[in-house]
Amino acid sequence: QVQLVESGGGLVQAGGSLRLSCAASGRTFSSYAVGWFRQAPGKEREFVTTISGSGGSTYYADSVKGRFTISRDNAKNTVYLQINSLKPEDTAVYYCAARVGSGLTNWALYRYWGQGTQVTVSS
Repeated sequence: QVQLVESGGGLVQAGGSLRLSCAASGRTFSSYAVGWFRQAPGKEREFVTTISGSGGSTYYADSVKGRFTISRDNAKNTVYLQINSLKPEDTAVYYCAARVGSGLTNWALYRYWGQGTQVTVSS
């Protein structure tokens, strides 16, 4: 069982930066791949990025490559999402999710979810 809690969202101007955190409970956090997803009002949940349990493998959606960076600190049971050069279209609720095994882009294959953190980017 893994419980996830996101934090770090907020209101920022376009071009600004945020760092989201996903804090996990559990003693075997390094066994879980973690993904970040986002959902804007009226839109479907969208894959953003994922990181392997060891942190050695990452994958990004094309829309965020070069602006978003995922990382993790397994000693702190935390995954981070550094978001730079924010755009209004990045506005969404950002969720982290965890699954045993490889990181995947399909949100339906993640078993554990956080409650989400709102990111709002003003133009």
